[in-house]
Amino acid sequence: MELVLATRNEGKVREMRSMLDGLGIQLINQSDTDIPSPVEDGGTFVENALIKARAVSQATGLPCIADDSGLVVPSLGGAPGIFSARYAGEDATDDENNAQLLKALTDSDDRSAYFYCCMVFLTHAEDPTPLIATGQWQGEILEQPLGQDGFGYDPLFFVAELGKSAAELPKATKNKISHRGQACAALVGSLQARLASAQ
Repeated sequence: MELVLATRNEGKVREMRSMLDGLGIQLINQSDTDIPSPVEDGGTFVENALIKARAVSQATGLPCIADDSGLVVPSLGGAPGIFSARYAGEDATDDENNAQLLKALTDSDDRSAYFYCCMVFLTHAEDPTPLIATGQWQGEILEQPLGQDGFGYDPLFFVAELGKSAAELPKATKNKISHRGQACAALVGSLQARLASAQ
């Protein structure tokens, strides 16, 4: 099956290619096309994932997988949440977003957090029955970055049961237990069931 992944985030592309490897899916990256990214003006992760999927599927005429994911910090009222990629500004870098998060948590005793991912699959832009899967990964925010791998908030996200930040985990481990790994596994299961029922 040929489908397009609705993201220009190279970190997400690498993770998704690894997670979908061996499933007979030919994944086209949005960055390999001239498709502009739509305005993500939804109020929730699921709304933004659907906005991206419908826009990219419409532009390519192909089935599409899109996700919207981010870091949720309860003591910050759920921030950065759906604004995770632009927490420090519209064109903020990962380092700038991380610095903004540390600043926001300066006086907080509660550093619990979780990564959340909503992943959707559409067979076409007007698909009325999208497949929707979610994943949630619990952790806490460190006081300083640790690790060189990963992207986004990974260097600040500490996974207590493993004693490491997300940026210190081997890729295979992260892909299995992360919010995106959980959502992808659930989505693939639903996709396989749909394809089997259509045969």
